[in-house]
Amino acid sequence: MKTFTGMAVALVCMSCSVHAATQKSTEVGGVQMLSKSSIAENAAASPVLTMFAADLKSAGLQDKLNDKGPYTVFAPTDDAFKKLPAGTADGLRKPENSADLTKVMTYLVVPGKITSAKLKKMVHKGHGTATLTSMEGEAITVKTAGDVITLTDEKGDSAVILTADVPQKNGLIHIVDGVLLPN
Repeated sequence: MKTFTGMAVALVCMSCSVHAATQKSTEVGGVQMLSKSSIAENAAASPVLTMFAADLKSAGLQDKLNDKGPYTVFAPTDDAFKKLPAGTADGLRKPENSADLTKVMTYLVVPGKITSAKLKKMVHKGHGTATLTSMEGEAITVKTAGDVITLTDEKGDSAVILTADVPQKNGLIHIVDGVLLPN
């Protein structure tokens, strides 16, 4: 009886180590973003996405980005938020501007799981550009130059994907160096 119990424990432990060894993760800001975690959970864990994570929560999107998905998120770093014109980010975070903040945050989310390889194929097929429709409903234009993928909002401002294809249990995060803003 002890041998059987010992074998069962060994099998459980071997199963755990195999699962842990196959778990995909990417480091963002010195923190592993595990593919078993949701977009909202991983964003909240990264020290370079603190503003993005706080804005997701303020916009009421934390629950949405914890659900099944899949979603592709273009997550701006804290440095990207700091590049916005003076007062823009702080203005969006005022309670009276909550609808505008929600619009900005849903503009950074695209339904479906769109890898960088798929973005490049879409651009190639589109003869130099591709258009994504955000959850917010407006277009994001995609262009490539070699391995660099650039996203442009409807006002003409752009962001470059710094870290692509960060796997999440409910989609992907692409870390970007700028905040895309809807009209």
